[in-house]
Amino acid sequence: MTEYSDNNETTALILRDFELVQPKQEMTEQELLDYLAEAISYMIEHKMDFLLSLLYRLDVSEKKINTALMPGNQEDANVALAKLVLERQKLRVATKKAYREKNPSTWDWDMD
Repeated sequence: MTEYSDNNETTALILRDFELVQPKQEMTEQELLDYLAEAISYMIEHKMDFLLSLLYRLDVSEKKINTALMPGNQEDANVALAKLVLERQKLRVATKKAYREKNPSTWDWDMD
């Protein structure tokens, strides 16, 4: 896994998207991954359509999802999917941060 930066923002995105309640003040990357994997395990058992829809909406690669769900994988499907979600959301936070740093105050939003 890549270095965990922007912990709070990534955690907030994941908790919001998966409709989860933060169990404590701040979570480490591993704690977040474990919590997310537990939620995904429940979704695999009880809400698979919702989970797949959510993964699609989060723009997680379909090929990677299929690989994670293949029988005989080294990792449990819920853990593999949680890692994919975490990586995708970390990339999303990094992209937002990069665009914010380009000084949006100079952008011309008027399209007259």
